[in-house]
Amino acid sequence: MIEMMTTREDSEKSDTARDPSGQYVQSLARGLSVIRAFDADHPEMTLSDIARRTSLTRATSRRFLLTLVELGYVKTDGRMFALTARVLELGFSYLSALSLPEIAQPHLEQLAASIHESTSASVLDGTDIVYVARVPTRRIMSVRINIGTRFPAYATSMGRVLLASFGPEDLEKQLDAIDFEELTSHTIHSREALIEELQRVVDQGWALVDQELENGLRSIAVPVWHGDTVIAAINVSTTATSHSVESIHDNLLPPLQLAAERISHDLSASRPFSRAGARGLSPTSHPL
Repeated sequence: MIEMMTTREDSEKSDTARDPSGQYVQSLARGLSVIRAFDADHPEMTLSDIARRTSLTRATSRRFLLTLVELGYVKTDGRMFALTARVLELGFSYLSALSLPEIAQPHLEQLAASIHESTSASVLDGTDIVYVARVPTRRIMSVRINIGTRFPAYATSMGRVLLASFGPEDLEKQLDAIDFEELTSHTIHSREALIEELQRVVDQGWALVDQELENGLRSIAVPVWHGDTVIAAINVSTTATSHSVESIHDNLLPPLQLAAERISHDLSASRPFSRAGARGLSPTSHPL
């Protein structure tokens, strides 16, 4: 018993030597080790169990446990100790710091791998879309697309999804600011035609652009939601020789919609109490 106690005390003393600069907070490290001692195989433990798993003395373990009980992170019946749901707050602090690109990227990678086409995510900045995440599978445009690349929203599938999320008054302001240009012979380049197309996007919940940004390029996009607000869009881009419009709708749209659902779910899980500065209206007042 004396030998075991000496080992624990030596372990505790060794913590003080972790950081020669003196910045290492020993008590914080010990408190976290108590929390980490609980796992799926050890959801409940006695004081002795925790002291054994953390290599801390019983007295030290008891102080940290009682502190955690007081803070609401641990509960006890006087003998057994267990974590409470409040420890999820510690993980939420990390999740809430994740940005849209970090959340979207793995889903876009999975989508690109399954359909073998390039995928992207963008947000609206003024009258342009700005790429915030991308998984290219091949070069399909004459210009290279990188994070931060901008394109006019009115001529892109993601831009139309984002424009369609605006209510009437805000949309009018957006349309007033657009400098329409006929980028290809297919480009919608009038206010009236764009309004008509945006209504179609609202009705169907997705936007398909056929060679309007660049000849030979087709893309389809769907919204990414945070709660009841559209905050971004994701798309699949392909070539006119690879997929017909019908093929894009039948083969690319369903997995794209699934990826958007997963991204939206993860965003809501990471920021359940914030709206992340989003644009748009609720589905009840706006069908998209």
